[in-house]
Formats: sequence, C-alpha cells, structure tokens
Amino acid sequence: MLKEFKNFIMTGNVIDFAVAVIMAGALGAVINGFVSNIAMPFVGYFAGGMNFEDLHYAMDGNEYASLAAAKEAGAAVIAYGAWINTIINLLIVGLVMFMIVRAYNKTKKPVEAAPPAGPSDNDLLAEIRDLLKK
Repeated sequence: MLKEFKNFIMTGNVIDFAVAVIMAGALGAVINGFVSNIAMPFVGYFAGGMNFEDLHYAMDGNEYASLAAAKEAGAAVIAYGAWINTIINLLIVGLVMFMIVRAYNKTKKPVEAAPPAGPSDNDLLAEIRDLLKK
C-alpha cells in the first residue's frame, strides 16, 4: 500500500495540482489585499467617502455607527458590505484567471486537424465488387 501511495504522489498530475492549489491561495491573498486596500477605498471615495466594509443591517432595528460597534453590542447583523467586497474579489479573480488561461492558450501550438479519413474497408470492398461485376 505504501508503494502504491508513493507512485500516486509521484505522478505529475498530483504535483501539478498541489502547485496549482498553493498558487491559487497566494493569488487569492494578493487579490483580496488589492480589493480591500486599493480598489474598495478608491470606489468608496467616489461614492461619497463610503466605507463598504462597514455597510451592515442590524437585525435588532437599532442604528450602529459601524459594523464593529454592532458586533460589540451583540446585535445580529447582516454585513452586506463585506459581501460586496467578496463579490468584487470573485470578479477580479475570474478576470485574472481568464487572462492567465488566455495567455497560456496563446503559447500552445495549434492542433492540426486530422487528415480526412479515406473510404472504409466496406466501401473499398463494395467498389471492388462493382468493378468485378463489370
């Protein structure tokens, strides 16, 4: 069983997958930092100085100055600003992955189309039969 496991781990697909998972985690952290620290403050500035991270709805009906104040008071809150940040993260990750795959596809050689298949054996035998009949 140990030998089978070693063979499984040493195959290229598992190693490639592990590298992809690690790179995806790193890319996700970079994009999350970009959205939280650069994109959303920029969007918030043009939206009248709004901080999207603090957008929330308190389920108890009270008004709180910030999301942290609502959580400190123990109120159940819907933090829809954080959800907006998550959606923007998703869109940026999707765009970056699209650009990476597109660039990768441009580096691959185009696959040549297979030459058209000739007549089948049955077609050739039928043609021979017809020629013999003449």
